Amino acid sequence: MASIGTFFRRSLRRSGRSGRREKKDEASAAEKNPSRVLQGKPGERSSVLYCAGQFFFEYLVVVSLKKMPDGRYEPKITYQFPKRENLLKGQKEEEERLLQAIPLFCFPDGNNWAPVTEFPSETFSFVLTNVDGSRKIGYCRRLLPSGRGARLPEVFCIISCLGCFGLFSKILDEVEKRRQISMAVIYPFMQGLRESPFPAPGKTVTIKSFIPESGTELIELTRPVDAHLEHVEFQALLQRLSPHLILHIFASAVLERRLIFLAEELSVLSQCIHAVAALLYPFTWAHTYIPVVPECLLDTVCCPTPFMVGIQMRHLERVLDQPMEEALIVDLCEGRIIRAVGDEEEILPIKLQNEMLTSLNKHNNNNNVHTSEQVNALVSEAFVQFFVRTVGHYASHIKWSKNGSGTFQERAFCKAITSKTNRKFVKKFVKTNMFSLFIEEAEKSRIPQEAYFQQKITEYHEQKKHRRDS
Repeated sequence: MASIGTFFRRSLRRSGRSGRREKKDEASAAEKNPSRVLQGKPGERSSVLYCAGQFFFEYLVVVSLKKMPDGRYEPKITYQFPKRENLLKGQKEEEERLLQAIPLFCFPDGNNWAPVTEFPSETFSFVLTNVDGSRKIGYCRRLLPSGRGARLPEVFCIISCLGCFGLFSKILDEVEKRRQISMAVIYPFMQGLRESPFPAPGKTVTIKSFIPESGTELIELTRPVDAHLEHVEFQALLQRLSPHLILHIFASAVLERRLIFLAEELSVLSQCIHAVAALLYPFTWAHTYIPVVPECLLDTVCCPTPFMVGIQMRHLERVLDQPMEEALIVDLCEGRIIRAVGDEEEILPIKLQNEMLTSLNKHNNNNNVHTSEQVNALVSEAFVQFFVRTVGHYASHIKWSKNGSGTFQERAFCKAITSKTNRKFVKKFVKTNMFSLFIEEAEKSRIPQEAYFQQKITEYHEQKKHRRDS
């Protein structure tokens, strides 16, 4: 449990910054105190997560329930591929911590299990943080193995540093199909996958896989064209919450408050939390981020720093009894907010809030939108435009020195905003970690770090110019 606590504490450690600092001071502080260096980023923004050509995954593990002497069931890893050898001492210790933490997150809902004859398979994910601050994502498929009589569910978990939920869900479909035949059929498929490079956006990789009595299959895995949307399914959020409530959640997230999501299904929790984090694009949630909190760690969640976590509905009373500070608690089962700060309606500029609400309501009433890609594009556009309109002028207020380093002029940036309501919001937003981290990256190079966001900024200014000229 100590090593699991280490993983969890890393997810709580954040650089609690109260404002902008000089870059040199930040670099110096990072060298002196490595624990303050930013963790990996949820969703699609981290360059570490999206380098084409690297391995699809690091491990495939099977986590099974083993009966203990006291009658409880404890999750244990019963299969691991590949087995890594010749690791350095530090690498071996890190691997041991990782492998000890995985079972708890594969069965986060406690030890009260019993053999069953029916069990609907479900897909969910979790995030673990390494000692160097990078994140590993666990893609899980919990299923009932084929057989007769009552038996226990097991979890197939793929550990990867790549964020692409849709792609790994398809991989898990293939794993589950092979599991119903034999465990032996899974190995060659995963070996073929491991030998294949992770494709670039819009590209496809083909895996050859032999299945007894079916012959050789060609499995095509295609990465979405829009890389900034490949780790999200906004439909999961829209099916459970009204556009009005989604904007309240967005307002809380954008000011980096504490957010707790409640649902019984692990898949609902992980999908909805990934979706909320993705609404912040081109910014990233830079605090505690745990899509499914294991039961034994519930008490640890109620810390004074910002967090975005998912908890199973069965623990609602325990959550409400916690001596936590102000938080937004969202019931994904009933589509309601259980507890709020009370000012969520006033955080976002009213004009932009109404425009986003209109856009989201238009999606709800548009029967022509069917595919998840269309839904993702439509929803993302509404929130990207919000940031284009409020902070899209940031690049004009970075002063560049002769040696190529940039310094953000925060005061001039805020003063340049003509709308009083927009300026009021931005003055709060510039104090957040997510904005500071975004600007720190922008100060490093004249080349925009988020090409899609920059494209939308350019389009917006061109449209404004066209309206003035016509």
